[in-house]
Amino acid sequence: MTEIPDDHPRAESLRTRHRIEAGVEKGITSKQGLIAQGRGEAYDYLLGEETIPSAERAERAAAARLLLADHAVLSVNGNVAALVPGEMVELADAVGADLEVNLFNRTEERMAAIADHLRDHGATDVKGLAADARIPGLDHERAKVDEDGIHDADVVLVPLEDGDRAEALSEMGKTEIVVDLNPMSRSARVAAIPIIDNIVRAVPNVTEHARELKDASREELEAIVSEFDREAALEEAERAIRQGDLD
Repeated sequence: MTEIPDDHPRAESLRTRHRIEAGVEKGITSKQGLIAQGRGEAYDYLLGEETIPSAERAERAAAARLLLADHAVLSVNGNVAALVPGEMVELADAVGADLEVNLFNRTEERMAAIADHLRDHGATDVKGLAADARIPGLDHERAKVDEDGIHDADVVLVPLEDGDRAEALSEMGKTEIVVDLNPMSRSARVAAIPIIDNIVRAVPNVTEHARELKDASREELEAIVSEFDREAALEEAERAIRQGDLD
C-alpha cells in the first residue's frame, strides 16, 4: 500500500480505496465492489465526508435497537469485510449479535476467505457457510442464509446492501438497520433505521453508542428507538446532498 501522509486532504478516502483494492487481491471483495465503493465515495464527498446530525441520531437508535433484539445478526459482504472487519466483530461483541457472510457473487472460496478474514480479526463464530435456508422471493445467491442466522433473526444490520434483498428481508418481517450513503436507495427506503453515513464511521459510532447504553433500561432503549424519525433522517440527508446544508 502506498504511504499516505496524514496531512493529505483526502487521506482517509485514499486509505479506504486501498482497503478495497487489498480486498480484491485477497479474494474477499469482488471487482464489482470497486464500482460500488466509487459510487459511495461520491455520495460521501457530497455529505462533506462527515457524520451529519441525522446519521448520528440513527446510529444511536441502531445501537438501542440491536440491544433490544432477541436475535440480532450483522450481515457481511465483501466490501464490508474489506473495510471494517475488526469493527464489525467489535459491534457484534458489544450487542451480542451473530456475524453472517452473505454474497451476491457467491463462491465457496470467497465465503471461506471472508469467514477466515473475520476470524483473523477476532470473530469466534461466523455464519453463512451452511446456507440451509432461503429468503423467499429471491432467485440469486443472496437468498442463501443460515437457518439459525439471518433466517431466524428479528433484527438484521445490512450494510452496503442490495435493494432487492433489503426489500425481501422487510417482507419477512425483519427489523432492518441499513448503512447506505444514498438516502434515495431502495435499501435506505425500506429500513426501519437508515444510517446515511460512511460505513467506516457508522460501525464504530454504533458500537460506541452500544457501549454507552449497555446499562440502560429496556424502557430507555425503547424510547430512543421510538423517538427516531426515519423520514426526517432521510430528508435531512437528501437535503444535505442536494444543497450542502450540513447545519
